[in-house]
Amino acid sequence: MERALKDGYRVLVLASSSERVEHLNQLLWTYDDASFLPHGSARDGNAERQPIFLTAGEGNPNHATMLVLVDGAQGGALESYQRVCDMFDGNDEAAVEDARQRWRAAKAAGHALTYWEQTPSGWVKRGAETDADSAG
Repeated sequence: MERALKDGYRVLVLASSSERVEHLNQLLWTYDDASFLPHGSARDGNAERQPIFLTAGEGNPNHATMLVLVDGAQGGALESYQRVCDMFDGNDEAAVEDARQRWRAAKAAGHALTYWEQTPSGWVKRGAETDADSAG
């Protein structure tokens, strides 16, 4: 999120439930004592003023330019964002298979795709033309 804000994005985080939104909200408040990420959720109101908005609902209430999907949430109009990030647990086979299905659908819709894989030495960017079956 820090990098997204630094790069000039407004971010919409789409979660699978309101409970998950509240969990993420707490994480963003407490993840680093020396840092602050301006964010909010429907509970806070003023979505249009939030650089990072957490939701389980539809739409783009903060006029985000970047969509972050978590917990298998599916965003509708991916083409309305400059960047979309689909985050999932690569150690969870069901989550990986669901992500592969979302990858295939996005690729079939003509979106330019790439993915990052977490390795013991850090995150590694993988090729844009990689088949979804090998995407992790």
